Amino acid sequence: MSRVGKMPVAVPQGVEVALTADQISVKGAQGALVRPVHRLVKVASENGQINFAPADESAEANAMSGTMRALVANMVTGVSKGFERKLNLVGVGFRAQAQGQKLNLQIGFSHPVVKEMPAGIKVECPTQTEILIKGADRQVVGQLAAEVRAFRPPEPYKGKGIRYSDEKVTIKETKKK
Repeated sequence: MSRVGKMPVAVPQGVEVALTADQISVKGAQGALVRPVHRLVKVASENGQINFAPADESAEANAMSGTMRALVANMVTGVSKGFERKLNLVGVGFRAQAQGQKLNLQIGFSHPVVKEMPAGIKVECPTQTEILIKGADRQVVGQLAAEVRAFRPPEPYKGKGIRYSDEKVTIKETKKK
């Protein structure tokens, strides 16, 4: 059996978990998330913990029990604490501005780039060169950060562009004569 799938998910104070036959829903201070339960996984909730087990002896059921456990653990963390990704803008004249549910970027193009944020996601700009994307769903937060970074990924010669705050950009040496 999957080592990850064996570990139960602890449900913290203030988080409600509702199990039905085909889906699991988690509610907390940061919001509510719903995920369908895979047919090869049995889910049980008892004593403030959620347990996962494969429905049969197949390798796919074993793998899916660990996957479902990890996804539900991220849901519980998301509705209790939330997730965030921090991006930095590096370049002369590069600016970001949060306007409600829109992110307005000036990143060296002849026009400003505007990115609309989906429901449940908050975007903040503590400074003009920092972007904070926050939300309860880890996958959506990571995907949005990747989409914003894709507007202007860091280039290898000067390092200009949008990068994650923990990303290391290796600068190449210029061509010699």
